[in-house]
Amino acid sequence: MQASEVPRAVAAARSTASSLGLTVDDALVLHDSNKLTLRLLPCDVLARVAPAAHQVAQFEVELARRLAESGCPVAALEPRVEPRVHERDGFVVTLWTYHEPVTSREVSPAGYAHALERLHAGMRELDVPTPHFTDRVEQARQLVANRDRTPALADVDRELLGDTLRSLGRAIGERGGAEQLLHGEPHPGNVLTTENGLLFIDLETCCRGPVEFGLAHTPEEVGEHYPDVDQDVLRECRLLVLAMVTAWRWDRDDQLPDGRRLGTEWLGRIRAALDRNGPETRG
Repeated sequence: MQASEVPRAVAAARSTASSLGLTVDDALVLHDSNKLTLRLLPCDVLARVAPAAHQVAQFEVELARRLAESGCPVAALEPRVEPRVHERDGFVVTLWTYHEPVTSREVSPAGYAHALERLHAGMRELDVPTPHFTDRVEQARQLVANRDRTPALADVDRELLGDTLRSLGRAIGERGGAEQLLHGEPHPGNVLTTENGLLFIDLETCCRGPVEFGLAHTPEEVGEHYPDVDQDVLRECRLLVLAMVTAWRWDRDDQLPDGRRLGTEWLGRIRAALDRNGPETRG
């Protein structure tokens, strides 16, 4: 979130919670990216705030409610207030249960894989309209093709990313394997380690696709414990996901700390992987 918007976003969260009867004397910023995540005290509620023009909060709230009701490992909405999206001062605010992180408990790859498998099982039971994973790939490709939005990206790297996104997205999409609703980005940053086990957060990136696309966002060791995975598809998906997140690092509006350095490093990893796999990967 733009620094100039943060004070207004914090005020929107505080006033929203207060209007619902929750006591708010302080707001601690836990995470700041495309949305602001706050811990409101002393009511101990997690608030997520995003600009109203760029959000899918209603979809996320409804999906989280249905997944939690079916016993899936997802963070729950705040039970003391109505589960809905609140709009205030140009922002949307959603309120969630705050889970104290258990930093002393190591997350095993097997435990991570089991939690993701449970989430996928619950998602298979839901019929909700979501983008296809290739839609997200195309968004990344269009970003790379737009010189105004990625002005610092060198031509040779622009061609590398564009070709990788196009060829791998097409190859994976044409395999014709089973597809289902996916979290979209179940990477460690979207997993909480709590007293109740692993819980997934940030459901706004949900899409449809093969489970290997979701698994590609997790550490490599996790894929070794997930059952019935096509390892060839998973390798392709890991490279595709790397190309996608690399593209986002070159967005002129990217706010990830140290993002440009990471984007440069990941370009080198993509190039090395393509060289190892041979020309067929380049499409």
